[in-house]
Amino acid sequence: SIFLSPARLLSPPTMTFLHLFIINKSGGLIHNVRLSDRAPAISTNEFLLIGSTFHSLHAIAAEAAPEVLPPRPRSSDPAGRPLLRRPRVGIESIDGGSVAIRCLQTPTGVKFVLTAEADSPHMEAALRDIYVLYADYALKNPFYELDMPIRCELFNQGVENMVERYEKIAR
Repeated sequence: SIFLSPARLLSPPTMTFLHLFIINKSGGLIHNVRLSDRAPAISTNEFLLIGSTFHSLHAIAAEAAPEVLPPRPRSSDPAGRPLLRRPRVGIESIDGGSVAIRCLQTPTGVKFVLTAEADSPHMEAALRDIYVLYADYALKNPFYELDMPIRCELFNQGVENMVERYEKIAR
């Protein structure tokens, strides 16, 4: 696992992102990072267990949905074609007493899971930003193999900078 720089962890933020998990389409954990010193310490085996468990629960939730969600309020796309029904999405959020979990699943099945203290703002926007960083620094890296662990320092730095930016916004 990766632990971000001690300098960033010294000042307590007003909102706290705790952990980031990236899970491939097969349920394998391809990246995990502890985003704050306020986040519980988790061993490598626990990270793997959490990743595979979340993937399984996400798949069960998608299959257990009684029907496919209706289209968004707009009834047609910009070209005038009728919108198709949205696919089942599985788990998008879980809110507990002191923790919030948000998941962004890409069209290729990669899941970005962010945990934060309850009522932390901007979690969905942060997940979209992490997806962009993943596309820019992992997928465009000629040495990165799809569905393999992400070992890219530029991606790690991008995530750290993004977390700092959101902490400043929340203050």
